[in-house]
Amino acid sequence: MPAISRIQGRALPLRGDDIDTDRIMPARFLVGVSFEGLERHVFEDDRKAAVRPHNRHPFDVGQYQGARILVVNSNFGCGSSREHAPQGLHRWGIDAVVGESFAEIFFGNSVMIGMPCVTAAPPDVRALMELIEKRPAAEVVIDLVAGTCEVEEFRCAVSMPPNARDAFTSGAWDTTGMLLDHYEQVDDAAARLPYIAGF
Repeated sequence: MPAISRIQGRALPLRGDDIDTDRIMPARFLVGVSFEGLERHVFEDDRKAAVRPHNRHPFDVGQYQGARILVVNSNFGCGSSREHAPQGLHRWGIDAVVGESFAEIFFGNSVMIGMPCVTAAPPDVRALMELIEKRPAAEVVIDLVAGTCEVEEFRCAVSMPPNARDAFTSGAWDTTGMLLDHYEQVDDAAARLPYIAGF
């Protein structure tokens, strides 16, 4: 399983507290049997509402296309527990999220797909957003081991729970991949269970 310790790329600032999963991925897009194509519907309703040239949604602004790092405010990903929200963001191209705080289930769902969510102090998040808005071509570097986020002359501390950080840096975040790589142990365990052996 691939270890993830450093994420680098351009960033996209998304201002606002309490952005919930229904805004990230509207409920009508949860009916598919796979996550394919979800990237087309990220923030779809918000993006349709922001149609004026001076009020475009950040996900539709040309200078942020191709961004790999999303920068958000507090309680990002709150609301209902839907895997589709982080899946849509990740498929759009987001490889990591920096924010003031995250809803617990959104954070967990992000870990499961290899998309680190790190927290920073609110003043640092605001400074990072302002810098990106002024210089959208700047490269942001998140180092999970050092616990830092850097862009040009700006540097701040970022953090995540130690167990999640260790899972990323060791490659253990990919539990499905680990299971498939050791499937003979699953077969051995199944053979020892009497309620499975009879089938």
